[in-house]
Amino acid sequence: VQLQASGGGSVPSGGSLRLSCAAPEGIYVVVMGWFRQAPGREREFVAAIRRRGDTRFYADSVKGRFTISRDNAKNTAALEMNSLKPEDTAVYYCAIGRTSDSGAYYYRSDAYAAWGQGTQVTVSS
Repeated sequence: VQLQASGGGSVPSGGSLRLSCAAPEGIYVVVMGWFRQAPGREREFVAAIRRRGDTRFYADSVKGRFTISRDNAKNTAALEMNSLKPEDTAVYYCAIGRTSDSGAYYYRSDAYAAWGQGTQVTVSS
């Protein structure tokens, strides 16, 4: 399964960006998530959204600034990022989970079955 991620770019502090992710249509996706990895750091959870109930989860560091959404019919997800900070600079990855465990452990990268190629987000101070 291949995911197509798009968006990203360079913005000044306080700016906004929108990331998009597309999974192949026709497959059942339990949860769609976004992770990020800054240089020299481990990949970390950013946000996730379950298909069932449209439940959304966020890392504390992005709550109130980022919004995740999805279109189940098209198997796409988006991450709206506002009030960006220099510490948000990282490569952002989208991922999909297809099992009930992935829905429960949405914050763990090993819960996801497929990943996008990553897109760079750079926020300057």
